Amino acid sequence: MRLFARFILLLFMLSAAACATQPPRFRDEAAAKLDQLKLEGGERLRPAEYASVLQAFLKGDAYLMESEQEEADRYFQMTILKGDLLAQEVAAEKARRLAEAARLAEERRQAELVRLARLEEERLAKALAAEKAQREAAEAERRKARPVVKEPVQVASWTVRRGESLPLIASRPEVYGDRNLWPLIYRANRDQIRDPKHIWPGQVLRVPRNAGRDDFGEARRYAQEHPLH
Repeated sequence: MRLFARFILLLFMLSAAACATQPPRFRDEAAAKLDQLKLEGGERLRPAEYASVLQAFLKGDAYLMESEQEEADRYFQMTILKGDLLAQEVAAEKARRLAEAARLAEERRQAELVRLARLEEERLAKALAAEKAQREAAEAERRKARPVVKEPVQVASWTVRRGESLPLIASRPEVYGDRNLWPLIYRANRDQIRDPKHIWPGQVLRVPRNAGRDDFGEARRYAQEHPLH
């Protein structure tokens, strides 16, 4: 019986020693969570929150050093829970930063498009201005080269020259420029012209300037009906 009692005591001591050396259940998971957070940038993106998760893990290790396994596991579990929350925040922050980067890139792209469009407008405006200036210069050169034709001064009277007739006088640019308008001169000078076929050098004939369209039309009809040869 004494030998059996000693055997039971030995088994109890071995079991207690085994329990004392058994590692906490959640430490490895908590350590892996810390490593994952660091790799994902938790320490950089959320330094305060990461420090809180690390502090919980270190407290767990401190209790483990004091062989308070249950308390150590509680802090390791807390490390895992805080780590999960921080992982969600890190993922959200990454998504936000990606969206912000995409928005800024789109703004830069739009600004570049606006800049290029403005440059194109300025280029077209300069090209149009240069083309206009070139046209104006060419037109000015053509005007310089073109002979200046003076409009004849229309006279109110005409002194008959040798060999002239009423149709010839009416055809003069400074008179009417139309030989068929001779009846206007004839009618205005009936006091000194008896026969339109006969006029004399030196006669000063009045040239009517108040005739209208109807007068011109009537004069042309009369000239066709009474041609002067």
